Amino acid sequence: MTLTTRTDEGWATTRFVVLGFGTAGYACADSLLQAGAEHVIVLDDRDNEALREKAEILEVLGATITLGPGSTATLPQDVDIVVTSPGVPPSAPLLAQAAEREIPIWSEIELAWRLRDPATAAPWLCVTGTNGKTTTVQMLTAILTAAGHRAVAAGNVGLPLLEAVMDPEPYDVIAVELSSYQLHFTHSLSAHSAAVLNLAPDHIDWHGSMDAYAADKGKIYENCQVACVYNVADPVTENLVAEADVIEGCRAIGFTLGTPGLSMVGLVEDLLVDRAFVEQRQTSALELAKLEDVNPPAPHNVANALAAAALARAFGVPAAAVRDGLRGFRPDKHRIAQVAEVAGVNYVDDSKATNPHAAQASLLAYDHVVWIAGGQAKGATFDELVIAAKDRLRAVVLLGEDKAVIAEALERHAPDVPRIVVESTDTGAMEIVVGEAAKVAQVGDTVLLAPGCASWDMFANYGARGDAFAEAVRVLAD
Repeated sequence: MTLTTRTDEGWATTRFVVLGFGTAGYACADSLLQAGAEHVIVLDDRDNEALREKAEILEVLGATITLGPGSTATLPQDVDIVVTSPGVPPSAPLLAQAAEREIPIWSEIELAWRLRDPATAAPWLCVTGTNGKTTTVQMLTAILTAAGHRAVAAGNVGLPLLEAVMDPEPYDVIAVELSSYQLHFTHSLSAHSAAVLNLAPDHIDWHGSMDAYAADKGKIYENCQVACVYNVADPVTENLVAEADVIEGCRAIGFTLGTPGLSMVGLVEDLLVDRAFVEQRQTSALELAKLEDVNPPAPHNVANALAAAALARAFGVPAAAVRDGLRGFRPDKHRIAQVAEVAGVNYVDDSKATNPHAAQASLLAYDHVVWIAGGQAKGATFDELVIAAKDRLRAVVLLGEDKAVIAEALERHAPDVPRIVVESTDTGAMEIVVGEAAKVAQVGDTVLLAPGCASWDMFANYGARGDAFAEAVRVLAD
C-alpha cells in the first residue's frame, strides 16, 4: 500500500482499523480523518464516559467507534492497515490476526512519519534507550531553541508527535523520544540523526527476549541520514549502529564520559568537548560547555547532555547554543531532584528510576547513600546493581510488592549492609520510610529514592511516589 506522505492518493479509500482509544489512539484516528481517510474504525475493550465523549466527536467526523469488552477480539474482514496504540503487545488477538492475514501494522510513529507534508516536513532527531530518553530529548530541545530554531519535544514526551507533524505552522526540527513499543511497529522512519543511549533488561515480558528488545531499539538507526549516536560505554549500542542499514554517508558518533576519540564527544577535565563535528578533529577538540553547565552534574546526566549535544551538532547547531541550552535546562520533577537538606543529610527524589539500570546510575552519583527501593520489579534482578553500589550503601530501606527480590540480592552480595523493611502499604507508608532512613543517615549522606521498580503496587504513578517522598521529607524538616 503506497501511502508515503499525506499528499499521496489513497488515504480516502484505504480501510483503517485503530486499536486502542487512549490518547494515542484518539490522535491516530483524528489525524487519519484530517488526512482524508473515509474508512476509520476504532476498537477498544474499555467503555467509560470519557471515551464515549471522545467517540461522539470522531463519529461526527465519520469514524466508527466500538467500545466495550470483546471489541478487540476479532479483526474486521475488510481492513487494509491496522494502526496500534503503544503498549499493545504483538501477541494481542487482533494484532496476531492481522499478522496472520499479512495486513500491515503501523505504530503511531509510522503513521506520523507517513503523514508528513513533503513540502514542509521537519527533520526528526530521534532518541531511545532504556533510561534517560526524556531528559535527553528535553535537553536537545533546549539546545535547538537556544540556536534559534522553532523546535519541539514530541513522541513519548511533550507534544503528541502526530500533532507536531500536522501543525499548520511547520517546525524547523522535531526532537523525538521513542519507546521500544513504538519502534516495534515502525517500518519506514528515516531520522536525520538518532541515538540509543543505553540498553538494559526492561519490558522483556512484552518483547519476549533481550535480543528482541535490543533489535526494536536498533530500528531507530534504520535509514538514518546524518549521524547514528551511540554510547561508547555500552558496546551493544555501537553494534546496533554496525548492523543498521543507513543512508550512504551517515556517520557513527560516540559519546563518552572519558576523553573522546575521533568522531566522538566526551569530557576533557571539566569540559564537554566535540571531536566529531570539527574540521581539525584529528588534532583538536571544540569546547561545547562546562560540567557546571549540566544540571545536575551526575555522571548519567552528563552522558545525557553529551548525547543531546551530539545530535544537536549533527544538525549544525553552534557550540555556544549547546552551552546556552544546557545552562538554561532544568530536568522534570522526580529525576535526581534535590528535595531538601535536613540535619546535614541530602534528600534526593529519583522516583523516575523505575528499573535497576536507572537506579544503579543514580546510586553511583553519590558517595554515601541510604537507598530507598522497592515496588514492582517487573521480573528484573538486582544482583548487578548491588555489586556495583554496595560500597556506597550506608543502609537500604525497602518497601513495596517485590522488596524481597532486592533483599535477596543484598543478602547475596552485601550481607553487611543494614536493611530496614517497611511492610506498610497505606498512604502513610512513605512517611515511615523517610523516618527510618533519617534514623540511619549520617551527616553528609544522601537519602536517595531510586526505587528500581515500578510504582503501581502502592502509587498511581512514579510522580505520586516522588510527591509522597517530598512531602515526607518536608514533614521531617518541620
